[in-house]
Amino acid sequence: MTTAELIFQSITSLANPTELAWIEEKREADAKSLALAFVMVPRKVSKNPINKDLGLLAGWNWQHGTVDQLIRVYFLIHLAEKEDGKSRIETLFDTAEMNELVALYRALPALSKPEMWLHRATDAVRSNMGPVFDAIAFGNPYPKTYFSELAWNQLVLKCIFNDKPIHLIEGLDERANQALADTLADFAQERWSAGRRVPSQVWRLIREFDTKTKKQDLERLAASQDPNDQKAAQLVLNNSPLEAWKVLEKEETAY
Repeated sequence: MTTAELIFQSITSLANPTELAWIEEKREADAKSLALAFVMVPRKVSKNPINKDLGLLAGWNWQHGTVDQLIRVYFLIHLAEKEDGKSRIETLFDTAEMNELVALYRALPALSKPEMWLHRATDAVRSNMGPVFDAIAFGNPYPKTYFSELAWNQLVLKCIFNDKPIHLIEGLDERANQALADTLADFAQERWSAGRRVPSQVWRLIREFDTKTKKQDLERLAASQDPNDQKAAQLVLNNSPLEAWKVLEKEETAY
């Protein structure tokens, strides 16, 4: 089954008969009408939370999504296949309000020729709208697959600078790299100098790389009064498997 077919299969279990009739009518429309339907979705369908894994694409997590978002993505997949679909989607990006942008960015890995939307995806990393940034950063396989190392590092660093949960980034450990490890080591020194702490699970991104201060950093963590820091030092020093880091996948207060 195609991704669109899998999505519609999920939609049939989430929408009522009236909503389904409207969706089936609009998916056959021309590009202009599909773009309009994308905008109209919240007026026609529920915004109920999904709260389950839909099993659509690897790394594409819909457990925190809503029904209206999923239907918007479904329309975008059909729109992308139209002759003038790309220009219509570009216009949607340019004119979208925040909830529409969230759906647009969540849709990127499912669109035909997803690599053509790289410029839009990297724009989302620079966004000051939290839900828009979260739509590209968390539960979305697009950055893992298409971002350059520089763009990837910018995404991860922004999460860390803003105390967001990096373990929700798809591909976090697979795309760890030396440049990111070096930057994080410098970041740790700056935070400590300012009397602030570093989220303990950040050290998972340094575990396989040598940095100028790695030995001293681990000694500091091991001697910390914070049990999370102690655990991070232990995990790095013991070369523990990634599964063991789940104990630190939690919200931590930065101060």
